[in-house]
Amino acid sequence: MQIFAGVTPAGVIVVDYVVVAGGGGGGDDRGGGGGAGGYRSTGSEGSGRGGAAESALTLATGTNYTVTVGGGGASGSSPTGSTNGSDSVFSTITSIGGGGGGTSITSGTQDGANGGSGGGSRGNQRTVAGLGTTGQGYDGGTTVGVSVGGGGGGAGSNGATGAGGGNGGSGLTAQFDSVARAGGGGGGAQNSTGTAGGGNGSSSSGYTSGTVNTGGGGGGSGNGITGAGAGGSGVVLLRYPDSFTITIGAGLTGSTGAPAGGFKLTTITAGTGNVSW
Repeated sequence: MQIFAGVTPAGVIVVDYVVVAGGGGGGDDRGGGGGAGGYRSTGSEGSGRGGAAESALTLATGTNYTVTVGGGGASGSSPTGSTNGSDSVFSTITSIGGGGGGTSITSGTQDGANGGSGGGSRGNQRTVAGLGTTGQGYDGGTTVGVSVGGGGGGAGSNGATGAGGGNGGSGLTAQFDSVARAGGGGGGAQNSTGTAGGGNGSSSSGYTSGTVNTGGGGGGSGNGITGAGAGGSGVVLLRYPDSFTITIGAGLTGSTGAPAGGFKLTTITAGTGNVSW
């Protein structure tokens, strides 16, 4: 169906979105920071890794569309290591879970994992960081020397390496609700541990987990510490004309704000299910 500028046919709705996947868990024992969940958006901030704003979806009213909010990845600890975050989905749009940070595990050393944004590499002269995904997030930071874990990649920049632990990559701030999301976790170091969601890896206050519904990566832990920060869960934002009413189906948790500027904004914070208008 061809839709002309300024004209929306009956039975059709145009929906803007922000789809953020779950962030990766941070690694233990001078571990890498977890990579942020993939970030895809039609807002003015654009999508991750410098991607342009995507096109809104033209959907049929009275039709169910799948929504899934991805969970954050587990923190790194022996014997399993860190894990990637889970994907988030809206209709045909999928954002990829963030890569887990490099960590020390019983069977050897786990490198930073690929994901929406890549997990940072572990210290102890490991140099393999995870790669991000085009249009979703940046790469994790690599390691220089023995003691420093690389920062997890974020939607806005690569993870870094620094003398006290690599900073997590920066996130992006959504046009639709002015909330910053999808920052990478800070890497752990010899005597310090990383904070989450774009935090500085040289923080001495202890590793932290990614904030719920931001897709932030978990912070890596310092020398000899087992366990690190878990990744933050993702979120799905849906923006549409205020003449429509959304139905949020069973299995999903979400809410709709008051109309503003001719639009409504629905925020889906957990679960898997269907939405319709």
